[in-house]
Amino acid sequence: MSTVTFGVAAGYGEKLNKALGYSGAVRVDDRVEISGQAGVDDDLVIPDALEDEIVQAFDNVERTLATVGATWKDVIHVNSYHKVAPGEDVIGPDHNTVMAEQFRRRLGGRAPIWTETGVTVLGLAAMRIEIRVTAIVGSGN
Repeated sequence: MSTVTFGVAAGYGEKLNKALGYSGAVRVDDRVEISGQAGVDDDLVIPDALEDEIVQAFDNVERTLATVGATWKDVIHVNSYHKVAPGEDVIGPDHNTVMAEQFRRRLGGRAPIWTETGVTVLGLAAMRIEIRVTAIVGSGN
């Protein structure tokens, strides 16, 4: 029988859980899945600068993973959703440079698989990034 644990990050996670009724993370044995994490602060405010928003989203992934005992070093798969203008045919270096820097900074040399998707809308009108991951607890040791 599997052990299932749900996690909700303090602050922004609690607000979203109360408003929309979902958890930020689920751990089934050693496997962790998290919901998409926005680059919002605990008051759901999105930074003006794209780079700051992406870094905040990475921070929020970290906080959400921690609610079920995982870290960035356990991550095996990343899905990122990037807001692009309708008709845009590429996710640009303004997104990719920061994403790559954050992967290098947080993953300790691990290179998980990554699916990057351009979208025209996200959960909040001002959002430009959302990141969700899969992790296996202990695999990054």
